[in-house]
Amino acid sequence: MRPWLPLTFGELVAQRPAGAGIDVHFAESLVEAVLDEYTAAGDVVLDPFAGFGTTLVVAERMGRTAIGVELLPDRADAIRRRGPAGVVTGDARQLAGLVSGPVDLCLTSPPYMTATGHPEDPLDAYRTSGAEYGRYLDELGDVFRQVAGLLRPGGYAVVNVANVRSDAGITPLAWDFTRAVARHLILRQETFLCWDRQPPGISGDYCLVFSPRPAR
Repeated sequence: MRPWLPLTFGELVAQRPAGAGIDVHFAESLVEAVLDEYTAAGDVVLDPFAGFGTTLVVAERMGRTAIGVELLPDRADAIRRRGPAGVVTGDARQLAGLVSGPVDLCLTSPPYMTATGHPEDPLDAYRTSGAEYGRYLDELGDVFRQVAGLLRPGGYAVVNVANVRSDAGITPLAWDFTRAVARHLILRQETFLCWDRQPPGISGDYCLVFSPRPAR
């Protein structure tokens, strides 16, 4: 991928599925660019945080096999109504027990958390309190440990993650996430997402490209 990718806020608003909040900023053109770069027709694309199904919808439209994991049953049903059938309702933290490999590409954007003032647990769809930023990062790291085990040799994990802006300042989530995941995957590239109008609540927005570590 190029070191930067232009995105428009108008596209994002026009594509935002019904029920999606303003914090959803995963554009179809981003998915298309990643799939063009890292997959071919017939390849298997995994999204362990399927959300509203953007990765899966675009992957199927481009002739890929789409597999997604979504925690909330109503969202999983909504994805199926959009077309993709390969959606498992479950917790991404148990990914290896929900999905069989190999997969050619993991493309996703995890739920975000700030370092302070954020008691809601992102990995429980913000439904429970008592979340801790360090534990959240450790759990994300373990999700991508499982992703690493599902990727075929030569496969990639591409993750859209931003640094997050709040009243308390900026949480360098993109870099904290990278440190957590780098225990299991190798960071190969960062692509800066250049919005014509920055979506609310984010500072720098990135696509981070990882590959599996060589077998020992």
